[in-house]
Amino acid sequence: MASSAVVTERRTEKLDVRVSRAAKAKLQAAAAASHRSMSDFVMESALARAEETLVERRTFGLNAETWTAFQAALSAPVRPLPGLRALLHEPGFFDTASARRAKRRSR
Repeated sequence: MASSAVVTERRTEKLDVRVSRAAKAKLQAAAAASHRSMSDFVMESALARAEETLVERRTFGLNAETWTAFQAALSAPVRPLPGLRALLHEPGFFDTASARRAKRRSR
């Protein structure tokens, strides 16, 4: 669920969302039914969903066999990945010309 600290902290950022007329009516009805302003209802709902999404990406469950295999993979020696090494030495899209030259020289 959304943290009350996030909901009650000073709001300094603006977020604009375009919705259909039907979606707006549904949000207004839900906000009214929960005795909340539309802004509070939408923010609390969005933050709760964001928290659910982030939790799903931070934790995962493994059975004993899979956990053992996972630990073995983490403990295994690093294997060389020449393709990845080459990619990391490529100039990036946002690199400046001088940074690109420096990367090329470091190969």
